Parts: sequence; C-alpha cells; structure tokens
Amino acid sequence: MFSRKKISAVILASSLALSLGACSSSDTSGEKKESTGYPKKAITIVAPSGAGGGWDLTARSFTKVLSETKLVNQPLTVENKPGGGGAVFMAEYATQQVDNNDMLFVNSPPVIINNLKKEGNSPYGYKNTTPLAQLTKDYGAIVVKADSEFKDLKSVLEVVKKDPRKLTFAGGSAPGSMDHLISILPAYEYGLNPTELKYVSYDGGGEAITALLGGNADVIGTDASSVREFLKAGKIRVLAVTSTERLGGDLKDIPTAKEQGVDAEFTIWRGVFGPQEMSDEAKTFWNESIAKLVETSEWKKEVEAQGWEQEYKNSEEFGKFLEEQEKQVQQLLEALGMEK
Repeated sequence: MFSRKKISAVILASSLALSLGACSSSDTSGEKKESTGYPKKAITIVAPSGAGGGWDLTARSFTKVLSETKLVNQPLTVENKPGGGGAVFMAEYATQQVDNNDMLFVNSPPVIINNLKKEGNSPYGYKNTTPLAQLTKDYGAIVVKADSEFKDLKSVLEVVKKDPRKLTFAGGSAPGSMDHLISILPAYEYGLNPTELKYVSYDGGGEAITALLGGNADVIGTDASSVREFLKAGKIRVLAVTSTERLGGDLKDIPTAKEQGVDAEFTIWRGVFGPQEMSDEAKTFWNESIAKLVETSEWKKEVEAQGWEQEYKNSEEFGKFLEEQEKQVQQLLEALGMEK
C-alpha cells in the first residue's frame, strides 16, 4: 500500500506532468498557430480592368470557388482597378503594396508586354511580383468573316507577301499589345516584315469582331475562347489557332498554325500573382491552397462553364514559363520596332 507521503508525491508528480503537458500543448499550439496564422485578414483579389472582362471573370471565379470549398476561411473580395491595360495598377502594386500578403491580383500576357514595349511602357512587370500559379490557358485565333475569300492561313499570308498593305488586320488592343502580337505572329514566323502590316486597334475584342463583321477589317487576331459563339452562329471562319495541338469543343475542326506550316504558337494564360516581397508563409499557403483548388469539382465546373481550358502551373513552373514567354514577346516587339 502507498504511504500518505508517496500518494502526495504521486499526485504532485501527476499535477506537474499535466501542467507541463498543458504548457507543451499550449506552446505547440502557439507554434502551430504561428506557422498557419496566414491569412488573418480579409483577402483582396484585384482585377486590373473593368467589370466583365477576362481578368474580372477569372478573379470572381477564383474567389467564388475558394470560398465555396472553404480553402480560405477569411472573407475574399474582388476589386476592379482599370487603367492602362493593367499598367496603372502595377505601378501602385509594385511600389505601395510590395509586401502586402493580403492583396493578390489576376493577370495574363500584358503583364509581360506592357513592361517590354516602348509606347505606354510600364516600368514594372512580373519580376516585380511573386508569381503564384497559372490557372487557365487560351490561345490566339486568326479570324475572318464567314463569307471571306480566305479559307486557310497561308492564303492570307501569300496576299500579305505580295502586298503587305492590302489587308486590314484588327484587334481589341493597342499596337504592341496582345491582339496586335497575335495578329502579326503568323506573318513574322512566315518570314514577312510585321511592320508593314496594316493593323487597326479597337477598344476590346468585341469591337474588333464588330469591325470585322461590318467590313471594316479583313482579318482579326483575338483569343480563341471569345469567338466560339460567333463561330457557332456561322458569322465567322477561324483560319488558325496558336495552340500546340487542336482544341476541343466548337474549335475541334480548326487547324493549328503549325499544321499549316507556320510555326506560330502563343499561349494566352491567366494566373494569380502576389507581391514581390510576399512572406514564405503566405507563398506556401497559396501554393498549397491553389494546388487543392484546381483539383476540386467546383473549380472544374467553373472552368467549363466559362469556356476556359484548365492548365495549372505551380509557382516555380509558372515563373519558368513566364521567362520563356518574355523572350518570345521581346522578339516580336523587336521585329515591330516597338521594344523599349
């Protein structure tokens, strides 16, 4: 039998063990809380454009699914900050939000293009951010009216080869911007001088298509996903897409430029970025959360509903891809004499 002293000693030892265990649990909990404390505040996802565009839709789909799936428990809001094709916001973000882990933004190739082109140049680009993930992909499309004389890409290029000013190319972005680069890429890869092509810019892809259908343009360069409805309605003919292989759905019968002997490939991606001095904790959180997001049925349904194609790249893969596309954009702008 235990003596009273021994019983007291056991009780004391047990109390001490419980006390230490509680302290240890508290410390461990404290450490765990510190390592998983982000995010502690509401998160803002910026679309550096007006409502309704590709960046805006991507930002809203992204926040919607993050909330639905409980991958982020803090409130998520989308904020539109238009101006200069994203350049106005980039200037603010790269200088005033350099370590703001609670503000992310959505972008696409203009974050590269705006930084490299001479006219309307932005001194800030993707290297002034932390690339977090590529979410979706799209491709360029070379488009004519349904009743156009042109049935394939090479027939257009042969006309341009004989008389570079005979055809009017158009797009929904300024000279040196994305639609312009898509429009001239096949000519450049065909060995023609892209500076000789006649390009007219419109304020958005919708206006460029209206110009095409109204006879004010012969050919437009735009993103493939935006022309599906016009193709289904029989209003346009898509001569080529800038993908590595044929696309699916309504565009399944459209040949790639490469199939037609023109090595013109260009990916129009959309991705998410954080600030340049984002903390390791925040970067890890978003890498893990976005990797889970893209595997959810909710995200896959959203991508399908929007007519996008999913292509996920994590932070490291995305950064390497951006370096490669930067070289391609630089070459095109140099060929146009529009590099900074």
